[in-house]
Amino acid sequence: MIDGIATPGPTESVIKGIVLTIACAAVVLPFVGVFSTSIASPDQVTKAGGFVLFPTGIDFTAYQMIFSGGVVTRALGVSMLVTVVGTSLSLILTTTLGWALSRKGAFANRPLLVLVLISLLFGPGIIPSYLVVERLGLLDSLWALIIPTSVSAFNVVVVRAFFVQLPQEILDSAKVDGAGEFQLFLRIGLPLSKPVIAVVGLFYGVGYWNAFFNALLYLSDASKWPLQMVLRTYVVQGTQLGGQDLGIDTSSLPPQTSLQMAILVISIVPVLIVYPFLQRHFAKGMLTGAVKG
Repeated sequence: MIDGIATPGPTESVIKGIVLTIACAAVVLPFVGVFSTSIASPDQVTKAGGFVLFPTGIDFTAYQMIFSGGVVTRALGVSMLVTVVGTSLSLILTTTLGWALSRKGAFANRPLLVLVLISLLFGPGIIPSYLVVERLGLLDSLWALIIPTSVSAFNVVVVRAFFVQLPQEILDSAKVDGAGEFQLFLRIGLPLSKPVIAVVGLFYGVGYWNAFFNALLYLSDASKWPLQMVLRTYVVQGTQLGGQDLGIDTSSLPPQTSLQMAILVISIVPVLIVYPFLQRHFAKGMLTGAVKG
């Protein structure tokens, strides 16, 4: 017993360890299998029937062909552009709207908040959304992948709730020093809101990176497809990747499974790279030390 709390016995600890090990293996092994299949030799992939868990050799031919300038390389560039531009625009709109809704006495504060909450409860539907995008002239444009999802009502509510909790003493002190509303937002609101901006930014970034339905709905030009549409076409639907799709003049290609798993790895890696840099903000105290007693 530690500080009045009973510690688990040996049997309970062993059972918990076994359960956690099984759960971790169930999560990790599929990723290991996907990566291993993408770098396994063609002969091993063929003999294993398309899925290799422990490769005996390493072969990066699948990645070399994917990055040779074909459809996958082009789609990767589109996804990166849409994610960077979309996340930046979404953060600007979300933080400014959240700040405006958090300020008491701001023009049309309550009606705008009601509209945001209504949009959170009721979605527009596919046909009205398509008609709006069409009337705005965004069909077959990359902006069709950004503008319709640029503001999330849920994220606005989260950011607004954070701004509401800012210490009024700091804001009043800045006003006494002559700071205007815009300066309060830039010099106090944003610097103190790094944790919530990191979390909301991650939500937006992952959303833009993984989105494919808007591309399916609004884009008919395959040259503008994001990576997730390529993933859907060549991995989920099983369409064969040929030399013309990869931008190479050769009939000697790795097994289709190796190419598919390589595309899947490429679609996962960016999120795995970004997440560790933002993770520290999740549990970080948002206002620690902001106000001295």
